[in-house]
Amino acid sequence: MTQVNTVWNPHTLPSDDNVPDNKYSFCIDLTTPWFMSKGAMIAYYGQVNFTSLQRGLQAGMLHMVAQQFSAPLYLGDYVVAEGQGKVVIGDRGYEINSYDLEDNGNLTIRAANLLAFEPTLALKQSIVPGFLTLIGTGRFLASSNGSVMFVEPPVRVDPEALVGWADCPSPSHHYDQAWVTDMLGAAASRMGVRSGEEQQFDFTGAGTVLVQSSEKVIDDSAVVRSITGQLPGVSAPGLQQINAHIQAQMQQHQ
Repeated sequence: MTQVNTVWNPHTLPSDDNVPDNKYSFCIDLTTPWFMSKGAMIAYYGQVNFTSLQRGLQAGMLHMVAQQFSAPLYLGDYVVAEGQGKVVIGDRGYEINSYDLEDNGNLTIRAANLLAFEPTLALKQSIVPGFLTLIGTGRFLASSNGSVMFVEPPVRVDPEALVGWADCPSPSHHYDQAWVTDMLGAAASRMGVRSGEEQQFDFTGAGTVLVQSSEKVIDDSAVVRSITGQLPGVSAPGLQQINAHIQAQMQQHQ
């Protein structure tokens, strides 16, 4: 029987590694608590409890959650997994990889890609909408649409291919004016079409940038929450302008 057809059990599942020949699932050997994205667990063995962070604040986890989870916009997106056992996680068929932050590292990652992390890492909301920052020393798990490659700045990256960046300043937006002013590019821009050839994230300085081998962004509802959370501070004319853009985008998707 090949690894692909193996029937797994608690004794044959790996410890803190991808299931053999299956880059789409990962097995956590749970001995200490982990923060875990809601819906990531697909199976588990042993005595494991999953507590939402809101309920965890009332269930003796107040200190850990308050100290390590400084991202209120994402409070409802994660649970605390604790107990003893094997927890297998997945993410809609996307590839899953394990990463280690060392020596109080600093890494910013797209929120939709972050699946789980040890509570030795502190989570904070990034100034870049839709991204979270991990600080400290410990392990985290992230998904990607295709394999991830690591590149060093200076580099410009298609926003849809960007997974995250470590130990370097937040990126700035770069617009390729030559492409935008091209007749086809300008026509596409008026129709609301965007691509990496028109707009990129510009990274400078030292550090590492994580890029997935696909331009397909994993759906991120947190970006929607970030936008709607700012609407109370927008004037009536501004809301009308936003609504016009939304209607134009909706027509393109029909």
